[in-house]
Amino acid sequence: MFDIIAIGSATRDAFFEADFPTVNWPKTPSRKAYLLPKGEKLEVKKVFFTIGGNAVNAGVTFARQGFKAAVAGKTGRDVSGEEIRRRLQKEKINTGLISSTPDLPTAYSVLLLEKGERTILGYNGASNSFEFSDLHLEKMHAKWWYVSLAGESRRMFKNLLKFSDKNNIAVAFNPSGYHLKHGRNEILSSLKNLSFLVLNDEEAATLTGIPWRREKEVFRKLDKFTPGILAVTSGRGGATVSDGKYVYKAGIFREKKLADRTGAGDAFGAGFVAGLMRKGVGARNIHKVRPADICYAMRLATANATAVIEKIGATEGVLTRREFASPRWKNLKISVTKI
Repeated sequence: MFDIIAIGSATRDAFFEADFPTVNWPKTPSRKAYLLPKGEKLEVKKVFFTIGGNAVNAGVTFARQGFKAAVAGKTGRDVSGEEIRRRLQKEKINTGLISSTPDLPTAYSVLLLEKGERTILGYNGASNSFEFSDLHLEKMHAKWWYVSLAGESRRMFKNLLKFSDKNNIAVAFNPSGYHLKHGRNEILSSLKNLSFLVLNDEEAATLTGIPWRREKEVFRKLDKFTPGILAVTSGRGGATVSDGKYVYKAGIFREKKLADRTGAGDAFGAGFVAGLMRKGVGARNIHKVRPADICYAMRLATANATAVIEKIGATEGVLTRREFASPRWKNLKISVTKI
């Protein structure tokens, strides 16, 4: 049996670094947009190819933290799919649960990178056709599942929860933006079946229908539906966690350099679950988790996210168990308040 299976997308990522000209564009959060002249050839300074996708990113964290991990997803029968498997096997991650199709290419992302910030051009490809019937259920038994479903693969969500509930598998869930947009009510009705839910502040606002500036109301609503642990990240503002009894607030570990923010959310979510697993927390005792265990998980999650943004790519900087033992990651200020 696996310690954990990461279920979701697997992609081939291509980074193109350049000094792209920008223009003011108020419709974006940054209020800026790249100006790419149509019909012209633009030079880039650097290119970098790696692997990514929610399941892959999470799987690398679990493996580097020393757990017996597998990834369940879907690729095309192409060079990109082969490279994803090769890289995962190098990380000692089981790839036997990754299915393939000759009908669609492997999911692919082109990331335009400039001074650590990136714009992503994404193609879901084979990940979009990932279905419940693709899973080898007899091999899906594990202590934990980490679930993040891209595109139309979201349709398997309820079936996954039925199986996990029947087989006493703790489920960590990080909903994709697409899933939140097209399955909000489904997610809300399923929160009772989760052991851990992780969102960023914008996603938490979308799911609850409450602006994040009313943070306490957001947490009250989610705590009502979620008997497990809830974590909400706020970028450089740190993270807030609730276990239904206490609220935990932490800042961040400052990065030595900002290379690329891709994968920081996955690094936090997977790092938190890895921390809970290290402390022996699972489906049977999730309601008895100790404050010290939550603080440990927050510290690992935060350290992992910082390490990831210091390197280009979502998996390059993921911490090993030995690296996390470094003095750099020892001290993170966490406030604990009784609800």
